[in-house]
Amino acid sequence: MALKMRPWRVVARIKTHRGFGTPIQRIHTKQGLNLPRNTGTNAVNYTAATAGAALAGLGIWLLTTPTRDTVPVLENQEVNTPDFSKDQITRMLSKEAYSFPVNGVTGVNRYDGAQLASNSPCEDRFVHGKVPSPRDNDDNPWMAWAVFDGHAGWQTADLLEKQLVPLVQQRLRQTTLTSEQQSGYQESFQNAITKTFVELDDSIVKTAQETSLSSLPLPDKMQKLMPAFSGSCALLALYDPVTSNLHVACTGDSRAVLGQKSADGTWKAIPLSIDQTGSNTDEIARINQEHPGEQDIVKDGRVLGIMVSRAFGDGRWKWAQELQNSMIEKYHAPALRPTFKVQTPPYITAEPVVTSTSIDPKTPSFFILASDGLWDNLSDQQAVNLVAGWLEKPHAPPSKLQPTPTPTAMDFSHLSKDVVSSKFTEERTITQDTNAAVHLLRNSLGGNHEELLAGRLAATTPFSRDIRDDVTIQVAFFNCSGV
Repeated sequence: MALKMRPWRVVARIKTHRGFGTPIQRIHTKQGLNLPRNTGTNAVNYTAATAGAALAGLGIWLLTTPTRDTVPVLENQEVNTPDFSKDQITRMLSKEAYSFPVNGVTGVNRYDGAQLASNSPCEDRFVHGKVPSPRDNDDNPWMAWAVFDGHAGWQTADLLEKQLVPLVQQRLRQTTLTSEQQSGYQESFQNAITKTFVELDDSIVKTAQETSLSSLPLPDKMQKLMPAFSGSCALLALYDPVTSNLHVACTGDSRAVLGQKSADGTWKAIPLSIDQTGSNTDEIARINQEHPGEQDIVKDGRVLGIMVSRAFGDGRWKWAQELQNSMIEKYHAPALRPTFKVQTPPYITAEPVVTSTSIDPKTPSFFILASDGLWDNLSDQQAVNLVAGWLEKPHAPPSKLQPTPTPTAMDFSHLSKDVVSSKFTEERTITQDTNAAVHLLRNSLGGNHEELLAGRLAATTPFSRDIRDDVTIQVAFFNCSGV
């Protein structure tokens, strides 16, 4: 604070938010201070000294007293009661839903999608849309759909969402694809997909040691390592309108199912992928063959503790023990249980199983791509029947739908005691949604059993993980009129 004194007038400058020494107040001694009315030189000196002392005190007060009170005032607030009305449930199920009619791709009418999170943030990711044909001199776009079911974090799935389809496109453009020789075409296609999956996973997992030993700043290292610490399944579908082939590449336990209408009007479920888990006998045989003499690699449906036998990321199932120990020490990487012995890694792989299915242009059909959160509660045929019913039945307004009676004071023990089925049952079918993926989502979680459905939605992370998983669904329609 600067204080300048003159006879009969004092100018005070104080430090404010506008800067030091900004004049904010001019005080005239005759008007602003109660001073003695002496007339001599001494009187003048006395007046100035007295004014200085008075203003010094005034300056301290101005510096220490805020102009306004910004401290929050704590008040008793009303607790909002969650709303689980029929309309709110529909909004929750439809929050991430989408639907697109498709033009310019022969055979494809439309596709729908939906996602419901259980984890926060959701560990699933997905992509969908048109992609350029990988063939030279072919202007017919292809369609692509993909679901990435993350675990132990969202980072691997997030990387796949951004990189997998572009890398597949790049590899396919470098591959000679001729539709004239179908068998050779399919083999070339499948090899290209497989190579892309494996090389991308190698870039995630095998380069982790290089990252660890690099001179990068720690935050950069951690960002590069996170997709190797977490993991993700991958389910990719590519439709080629020239050959009417639907190619599906599966790594993990997300699942693709084709629904095809038969001549008698019934709908048949045709698997386009097989879950790759520790319960799959073919996968168990493959793992035991790759690791002869090692005991209990697969136990209780799990591969050294993990349910899937194929996945991206998941470095702890792919690194040698020495590298794992280094990652744990330096970067707090997740570790396998101490009882698991790492002798001949890797124990899981990102190599996909690729299938190619011809879509009959004269037969109505659709396919369902979904993470295992859907298949936990629905069989292949049940899912196909639900979508077929959605296609053929009018969507009734909620007000005209009758809910399933519920037991008094229902709780989740009713599911484990089979008082109420935890999985989908036909009598709980409800058809009210205009989006086929939302229709599947609703029915998988309870259908017309309103209390079960609302109860599952009411649980929030982390408790919801014991009740429902992240769920991601895509449904695409081929040669179906009226959608």
